[in-house]
Amino acid sequence: MEIADLITWFEAWANPAWCESWDNCGWQIEPGVLQEKARVLVCLTPTLAVMQEAIALNANLIFAHHPLIFNPLKSLRTGEAIAEMVRLSFTHNIGIYTAHTNFDQVQDGTADVLAQILELKEVTPIELTQAGLGYGRVGLLEPFLTLQELLATIQTRLAPPHLIFSPTADLQQTISRVAVLGGSGASYISAVAKTGAQAYLTSDCKFHQFQESRDANLILIDAGHYATERPACDRLVQKFQSLNLDWVQLSQKDEDFRQFFA
Repeated sequence: MEIADLITWFEAWANPAWCESWDNCGWQIEPGVLQEKARVLVCLTPTLAVMQEAIALNANLIFAHHPLIFNPLKSLRTGEAIAEMVRLSFTHNIGIYTAHTNFDQVQDGTADVLAQILELKEVTPIELTQAGLGYGRVGLLEPFLTLQELLATIQTRLAPPHLIFSPTADLQQTISRVAVLGGSGASYISAVAKTGAQAYLTSDCKFHQFQESRDANLILIDAGHYATERPACDRLVQKFQSLNLDWVQLSQKDEDFRQFFA
């Protein structure tokens, strides 16, 4: 499959027109690779480490969840990370394509994959954006779990380096309804509270957002940005493998940009 055909297939599934106004989905850099046979390296975040990996693997497309370029650039200068990415992209003929908020909304996107990892049933979006699709997912646990069991399940299945949750008096309370949203989802706390969910798995939550969640009688669980979105990248590799691609692989140089002192 040529890169142009791969992108056409993907955009029929996760239309970049669904991208939020503040976001930047679609081509970040297209150095003239559209007619080449697709050799794809999938990653969460396009970084210099991932670019070097793509060069070493002879990939011609970095397919990322996070955009390389968020804001309009005022300059490109030697020594700057984005400038170096642009230089290497054109020097080695490697395109960079991003699927961000459009990929968050679709079936088998970031939220759906989290819901599937927790084996949620009767799943619906937290916030509907179009027929059957939207941001986040909320569903039922079958069987029900205690909060302690739910936290242990998240720790085992997502392997976050650090798991933060709202203060609670009873780790043995029964949890039957859970909401999930990969990446920075604290702005949806009030929407989640209206769904009847007892616990909400997301990331990048601030101190007072834990307070907001507690006041809404909602257990907020922060597993980190990387841990909540990286699984969807793996799912994307599986989808690409079902197509007639020359080669596709999940990046091994993707990074969680946070470390925790033991």
